[in-house]
Amino acid sequence: MASSSSGLVAGLTAAALATVGFLAYRAHGNVPRDLDGRPGATATPAASASKAPRDKLHPAALPAGSGTGERVVYSVDDDRVWLVAAGGTVDNTFKVTPGSVDPAPGTYAVTSRSLAVTGTDGVPVEHVVRFASVQGVVIGFSAAVDAPSPGDGTTDGAADTAVKTGGIRESRADGEAMWMFATIGQKVVVIR
Repeated sequence: MASSSSGLVAGLTAAALATVGFLAYRAHGNVPRDLDGRPGATATPAASASKAPRDKLHPAALPAGSGTGERVVYSVDDDRVWLVAAGGTVDNTFKVTPGSVDPAPGTYAVTSRSLAVTGTDGVPVEHVVRFASVQGVVIGFSAAVDAPSPGDGTTDGAADTAVKTGGIRESRADGEAMWMFATIGQKVVVIR
């Protein structure tokens, strides 16, 4: 009976490894060209480098020209994120506090996630959703565990301004909403 249990465990382990390998292969196929190490590759220029039109009466409204389908939209100039459902309706929008390095406008995909880590600025963060890299600095959304909310006029706790950071900080509630929405492969559109 012990050998049949060992065989079952070995079979389940082999099946799990095959599944993980297949998912890794599929995820690699969805990595934007600028992130998978291919020389000369850049972000997809689907989002215009110019500033997307804004609704002056409703500054939190989703900007026109920010892509289609289910996606995360991040405005570098407005420090705002929109979580957009497949039908084009905005599920959530919130202010963020960017790091010192911004991603270029374009279309990306979520490449990795971490439930909890320490940011490059030494601040403990949670719900980390990464989607780009700029000159070796990883860009992603995260929520500082013990920090003020983004957009409230205070810093996120980064003491050393010489450190290049790519963390786009959200409140903890917004970080949880991003975590639930932006799984591996989710489209992220960066606009001015």
